[in-house]
Amino acid sequence: MFKASQKLAIAALALGALVSAPAAWADEEADLIINGEKMDIRVEAPEGHPLDEILSGWIFRTDETQALETDDFDNPSFIFVEQAQEAWSTVEGEAGKSCESCHGDVAESMKGVRAAMPKYNEQAKDLWSLENYINSCRTERMQAKPWKWAKADMDAMVALIGLQSRGMPMSVKVDGPAAEYFKKGEEIYYTRFGQLELSCANCHEDNYGNMIRADHLSQGQINGFPTYRLKNTKLNSIHARFKGCIRDTRAETFSPGSEEFRALELYVAWRGQGLSIETPSVRQ
Repeated sequence: MFKASQKLAIAALALGALVSAPAAWADEEADLIINGEKMDIRVEAPEGHPLDEILSGWIFRTDETQALETDDFDNPSFIFVEQAQEAWSTVEGEAGKSCESCHGDVAESMKGVRAAMPKYNEQAKDLWSLENYINSCRTERMQAKPWKWAKADMDAMVALIGLQSRGMPMSVKVDGPAAEYFKKGEEIYYTRFGQLELSCANCHEDNYGNMIRADHLSQGQINGFPTYRLKNTKLNSIHARFKGCIRDTRAETFSPGSEEFRALELYVAWRGQGLSIETPSVRQ
């Protein structure tokens, strides 16, 4: 059996084999302007933040990938957003209601919602992600079946709702009853997982800007999720990305919707405070 020091040395070698020195990516000084609206993709980190500057993942993408996000007609995410728009007004369940029945026009009723997620739900006495609120509406108000986390219907609806907050700053509350979840999320962020014994911080805090395989590591910000990934040609949720990262450390991972991932979501959202919501973004 390896000693702890030996295991850490092996993990360092493994990360070193994957991560190489910084290489030029798309124009680092470029601005993200979507349909004529400028996004805040670089913001000064607040006091107590582990980073000096908070950077959107858009900055680390290639010119070609960046361009896809600047116009909704070119953004492949909008195929799924349009599907969710139809679902918004579709009656489902025994109550004979749709999302529109209670909330009306999505653009008016959902503006600002995504920017504050996840948040502590006083009634449920728990930290809820946007997916929790969607399923609560489906089961309680519509009397319809809940959607599965990290699946097409749910991801599309989260993207539609998130779109209504585009351009607004990420602004989650981490005090009061949310504080214990924030602390748990922070602990998970810095915990080494799997056979490679890597944490979120090893990549997204210690090595952002460096190359990993054939791509640049970003700060791991979630202000653009759900995001369309060219790699798998579909929308990818926050928790699906968390699952994939932990899986890549060769560890058993938590499930989308779990308490662990909701806590991690809160902590990572806090790390991106002030960045503009870009939902739905495009990444590699």
